[in-house]
Amino acid sequence: MTEPITPLAALKEWQEFAHAHPHITALDAFIIDVNGNTLGKRLAVGDAHKAFTDGVQFSSCALIADARGLGHNVQGMGASDGDPDGTAKPIAGTLHVVPWARASTAQVLCSMRHTETGASLWFDPREVLREVVARCHKAGVFPVVACELEFFLIDPRREPDGGIKLATMPGRGSAPRRAANLSMDAIEESSVFLNSVADAAAQQGVPVCGAVAEYGIGQFEVNLGHVADAGLAADHAVLLKRIVKGVAQSMGMLASFMAKPFTKQAGSGLHVHVSIADASGANRFGLEGGEALLQQAIAGMQAMMFDSLGFCAPNFNSYRRYLGPFVPTTRDWGHNNRAVAFRVPAAHGSGRRIENRVAGADASPHLVVAAILAAALHGLTQQLSPTAPAVGRVQSGRDAAFPNGLLAALERLEHSSLLATYIPTNFLQLFAELKRKEYAAVIEELFIREFDFYL
Repeated sequence: MTEPITPLAALKEWQEFAHAHPHITALDAFIIDVNGNTLGKRLAVGDAHKAFTDGVQFSSCALIADARGLGHNVQGMGASDGDPDGTAKPIAGTLHVVPWARASTAQVLCSMRHTETGASLWFDPREVLREVVARCHKAGVFPVVACELEFFLIDPRREPDGGIKLATMPGRGSAPRRAANLSMDAIEESSVFLNSVADAAAQQGVPVCGAVAEYGIGQFEVNLGHVADAGLAADHAVLLKRIVKGVAQSMGMLASFMAKPFTKQAGSGLHVHVSIADASGANRFGLEGGEALLQQAIAGMQAMMFDSLGFCAPNFNSYRRYLGPFVPTTRDWGHNNRAVAFRVPAAHGSGRRIENRVAGADASPHLVVAAILAAALHGLTQQLSPTAPAVGRVQSGRDAAFPNGLLAALERLEHSSLLATYIPTNFLQLFAELKRKEYAAVIEELFIREFDFYL
């Protein structure tokens, strides 16, 4: 996970970039919050160099805002302490053009730092993941990670009741009306959008390696390449979201990573593929003895699945996704089986890996990957054994221990002694408090359906 560099080197990077892109008029400098959202400032090009020498000052509590970007004075940070600024420092190698922007714009990913000491902040989700990865490396475990994200393309114009409908793709006469799972026709009909996403990703160093039409009507999935830096893999997932949303907006559409935007359609997931490399970079799961290691990692994921569900399903809407098909509500695993939480794809040798299918697309990639790697490390170091692999459709229904909604999941996450072995208790408490307050803000207004039941 690349981090801030010295002001001199950072300034040189900006100067070389500005010289190569003389038409740039603005710079977007942003951080990644606990929701996986990008928050920051747009700077005029004449002031952009200051970001690379002094950093960009804005509220450090942006890291712990709710899904809307609003603060809740979590752990007394925000209103109670005067909402102090942090210093967002550009991260080396993340300066790129923004090809979908109306004006000629650049962007740079930043790490929020303490304004006086320059230290990283303990509530930064990138820092949480970094610490878990460090634990893995200390134990001789070198994760290789890739993410997949599902999303819907939505008409930005809301219905009279506030509802949403599918977008009409540019060049098409109407929105899609039927499912087109794996349809090449649907991919071709959407090629202008998908090609623009792929082009933008290439320009920004985000390794997009494929796209498919998904199970839901108007739903797509974009795949990312595997990288040996788990923090970078999570960064890629967030940057891909920004690309997809930006390209969609430039075409008059809205891209939604909401876990369940349509009641009768499939939900959108964040699937994380994990393998473990040795010191030379070879995939240990594909070597002699690799199956035992793979199963130990799965057993760790089974042990921590319900404790970490609050990270994987962090919002009120998230739990609607678990009512749909191919969404795991048990700790089952299996070979080449999409009905389970932990799928071992039909790949061999260097491609041997685990696909963790638990999280929704609305989750923070950094926190989800941190929880998954913590679980894998736990299984490997404790040499755990998983249950027998499931074959075919999982028939048992929802596991009795599956947390019943957001509040139950947050309660379990906050008090998990097992999860706290790898992720600090104060962060678990902070996250649970934030999401409870966000939940309270969601339900403080009446839902239209309440009148149908209770008027």
